[in-house]
Amino acid sequence: MGGMTPTRTYLERCRGLLEAAAAQEALIARAADWFAATILTGRMVHLFASGHSRVLVEEMWPRYGSFPGFNPLVELSLTFHNLVVGPNGQRQAMFLENVPGLAERILRNFVLSGDDSALVISSSGCNVVPIEVAEGFRKAGVKVVAIVSKRHSEATPSRHPSGKRLQDFADLVLDTGAPPGDAMVEIPGLEAPVAPGSTVGGCLLVNSIKAEVAVRLVRAGAPPRVLSGAAVVGAARAAELFEAAYDEHARRLAKLYETAGLSREDGAVKGGSP
Repeated sequence: MGGMTPTRTYLERCRGLLEAAAAQEALIARAADWFAATILTGRMVHLFASGHSRVLVEEMWPRYGSFPGFNPLVELSLTFHNLVVGPNGQRQAMFLENVPGLAERILRNFVLSGDDSALVISSSGCNVVPIEVAEGFRKAGVKVVAIVSKRHSEATPSRHPSGKRLQDFADLVLDTGAPPGDAMVEIPGLEAPVAPGSTVGGCLLVNSIKAEVAVRLVRAGAPPRVLSGAAVVGAARAAELFEAAYDEHARRLAKLYETAGLSREDGAVKGGSP
């Protein structure tokens, strides 16, 4: 059957996302350098996203093929979409992700260090909370990698009072490659396109980073404990790896709480807030 079906159109556009990710290999490698350095010091890479970008945080850790060293910051009030309307509905989540000051309250929970690094994800890069999270990390001396959809971001007005976007508070910016509006397939008779691309493009980026971090940890003599299925390593080894990985996560996480509220002589954040 000839012609472009919606499926063929979407998959063709996804090939463009793959090409966009491949063009950023040097930037992916630099992000992996920072993240591996953080993990090797015993600290954590903080992961933050609001809205549907939460998917990319969960893609990074914890799931099969991932490993400890990442601190997923997922606020349910900003990311729980399943009920759509009513209590915990989408209207509230979209409102809250533009409330100034919420980011500071989130980061107040943790004692941050200049040895940490962070990945902040927002397709538009224009909502207040992700921007303020990135700003807070940088004030604490934490290197920030941002994932945005650059064309979408540039076409979207920022909701931050300064007019700045997430990428203005990042040390390194990666692009999902998705178009303005995110959706990639035009359907005759529909006013707007369907089938978004930022999740696909973002998954290409975060898993490339993850693989690059893994090879750096191995080369440093600190191979990570990878969550693996029984089909790969056998049931006993899979269970052993899960327990070991979760225990390591707990030990790393404890460092982010243990001096909360206390002054630190090394110049790190007081009370865990930026």
